[in-house]
Amino acid sequence: MRIDVVSIFPDYFAPLQLSLVGKAIEKGIVESHVHDLRRWTHDRHNTVDDTPYGGGAGMVMKPEPWGEALDTVEAAAPGPMTVIVPTPAGRPFTQTIAYELAAKPRLVFACGRYEGIDQRVLDHSHDTYDTHELSLGDYVLNGGEVAALAIIEAVVRLLPGVIGNPDSLREESHSQDNDALLEYPNYTKPPQWRGRAVPEVLLGGNHAVIAAWRRDEALRRTLARRPDLIVDPE
Repeated sequence: MRIDVVSIFPDYFAPLQLSLVGKAIEKGIVESHVHDLRRWTHDRHNTVDDTPYGGGAGMVMKPEPWGEALDTVEAAAPGPMTVIVPTPAGRPFTQTIAYELAAKPRLVFACGRYEGIDQRVLDHSHDTYDTHELSLGDYVLNGGEVAALAIIEAVVRLLPGVIGNPDSLREESHSQDNDALLEYPNYTKPPQWRGRAVPEVLLGGNHAVIAAWRRDEALRRTLARRPDLIVDPE
């Protein structure tokens, strides 16, 4: 998979070289390219924003640099690309979408700032590329960089060869193999810690009983914290 990121803060993406994403890049599973949007400006101040038409507070990112950036990134490698625009106005990012994006050969992240990117760029992107405007949740960040890092990590960890034990993907929260429930609680040694004991069922070695307990705990936790994830059979 090739991942391109366009941002006015390219240094934000140094963490891509760390942990499992960094190892995926080292192994050649992922090819990563981070671009400074100001490269596609043509004035001495490297201006990427301007005041909004119609008035109002804040600034809007200009269409010209973004248009040239997407054109250049598209030409840099063969094949269709999928454009991801992190925005609080987007549809919620989910594990299902992460799996869909993990099947794409090329992802391009367009990280907006200020009041966002000129709508004409987004309209052009939807008309030209496979484009997804995605939100991490019902809150606002200063820009798309943090959200892009989160989405990249969520996607890359699903690629074959990134996670050491693929079975861990099937048992975690929001996994389709786990009916999209929240994951059950986990414990490790020692069996006693500050007066709190590991549940006896996990110490007995009966894997069928343990599996049933974990399923019950996943349901209990999901009902308590995210009842919206429980599918009504009716």
